[in-house]
Amino acid sequence: MAPRSLTAAAALLASSVGFYPTASHAYTLDAQFDCQSRPHDFIGQLIDDKYIEPNPMRVDTNSVNAFKPVHGSDMTAFGFRVYAVLGYEPDDGMFKKGRGEALAGPLYGAVLSGPSESVQARVLAAGSTAKVHMVIPFLLTAVICTR
Repeated sequence: MAPRSLTAAAALLASSVGFYPTASHAYTLDAQFDCQSRPHDFIGQLIDDKYIEPNPMRVDTNSVNAFKPVHGSDMTAFGFRVYAVLGYEPDDGMFKKGRGEALAGPLYGAVLSGPSESVQARVLAAGSTAKVHMVIPFLLTAVICTR
């Protein structure tokens, strides 16, 4: 390839860099775990930005909705990969109702790929008031904000 062609190809590549998302940066949810958001806003923003599927993959009997990350999305919280996003807000049409008694108050959070002790340490270090719950020992941990 001639030097002129290399220069033209390099210029074309450099000029198009801003049009593609950078694959090396994960979208981090850390700031939302100040537990000040409404579940509708937390889930709605992730749906709008196409980080999670718009329909829940699971609805628990207590009406907690679990949303699956969109294929190829790269979300993290406290340095751990997000396995699912959780949310429920009473009397909010965004959330499907479960077969049992619904929670009395709002809830949002994420299920992370990591052991609960490690997740707990990072949540505390970040100053978050979120609660940490083991889902599957050594594999999955939920980080939950309630009001």
